[in-house]
Amino acid sequence: MIEQLLEIGPFAWPSIGAALFCGGVIGLERQLRGKPVGIRTASMITLGTYMFLATSFLLASNQMDPSRVVGQVITGIGFLGAGVMLARDGAVVGVTSAATIWVLAALGVMVASGHLMVAIKLSLLVVLLLWGVDFLERHVTSLGRGVHAHVKKKINLSNGVG
Repeated sequence: MIEQLLEIGPFAWPSIGAALFCGGVIGLERQLRGKPVGIRTASMITLGTYMFLATSFLLASNQMDPSRVVGQVITGIGFLGAGVMLARDGAVVGVTSAATIWVLAALGVMVASGHLMVAIKLSLLVVLLLWGVDFLERHVTSLGRGVHAHVKKKINLSNGVG
């Protein structure tokens, strides 16, 4: 009886856990820094991508090509990413969040392909990249020049800071 309740074929609990971990750890980093694409959104992207692709693997025996599903996921995620980008005072903001959405979908594909540990390791690398570059921009003056400094200054002025 309990086994039937826990059965979720064609999906697998370890893969679902890996997808949720990958999305959750990246989403946590974004949410703690007040950025778009927090824990819920990031987890839903990785889990949804995993579910679409795992289902397509099941249907592959019926003459369906799973690579077509991957292509459609990439296209759909591109539109989702475009939705988080905004033009603010002549500068485009949200590009990192859009790129993060694409990476989340790629991690979901990796999980569905059975590469759970690689996806988890790459998720941690993404968090390190997001946090590390922000850390460097705060502590290395030459990285805070150009467009980044211009956008941050305009945002701070519009928020009444500075």
